[in-house]
Amino acid sequence: MNDEIIKQCGEQLYKALRTRQCIKPLTETYPEMSIDDAYKISLHLNELRLADGERIIGKKIGVTSQAVMNMLKVGQPDFGFLTDKMVYSEGEDVPISGQLIQPKAEGEVAFILKKDLLGPGITAADVLSATDFVMAAIEVVDSRIEDWKIKIQDTVADNASCGVFVLGDRAIDPRDVDLATCGMVVEKNGAIISTGAGAAALNSPVNCVVWLANTLGEYGIPLKAGEVIMSGSLVPLEPVKAGDSMRVSVGGIGSVSARFI
Repeated sequence: MNDEIIKQCGEQLYKALRTRQCIKPLTETYPEMSIDDAYKISLHLNELRLADGERIIGKKIGVTSQAVMNMLKVGQPDFGFLTDKMVYSEGEDVPISGQLIQPKAEGEVAFILKKDLLGPGITAADVLSATDFVMAAIEVVDSRIEDWKIKIQDTVADNASCGVFVLGDRAIDPRDVDLATCGMVVEKNGAIISTGAGAAALNSPVNCVVWLANTLGEYGIPLKAGEVIMSGSLVPLEPVKAGDSMRVSVGGIGSVSARFI
């Protein structure tokens, strides 16, 4: 794909984001699109968001669990950027009805870094050494692609289907919890809807951050000290709407709750 088409695709996604109007899958129009092309589109999309005054505060890996891969019919993880307009804290109302199009929520473990990580060659030990603390988190993903009919290129181009995310209020040293075996329970409107464990995401959320650091490292992009790194869902995606509430509890880490408006 040439630079002009890449720019046009980024502008289409940006317009879809701002108008909350979906577009057809980019891969239908451009079946030759590679993941590298998609990443370049996402960079242009994010340039437009930054020009609007948003600020990058982290990165994310998505589609890490087999359950989510199966649901979205995507065969590998995706990756994207988090901005300051996406983040909410425990106890805040999360305004999805006025911001998102077709939201789905999931439970995750968020890593907050104290050191930079730049791949390739990053290991699990490197990730643990660079992590200040971990927290329970909810990510509400959203797709600007009609009916979530995405291939991996579509979601990478669409900034990994980023929507908003909510961080818990308890910070835990990652060396004090077994992230591979920690259990997760998700409640929606007071009822348990799913359970999972750390191993659901590439065998451990730590491995997800390793993958993300090394994948972004191929583009010269570091994970930076102070950033929030969303490490991928441990449970299936769950559609949410205004009026719903969700609580995610992670063994050894704590919980996070959100009320959607």
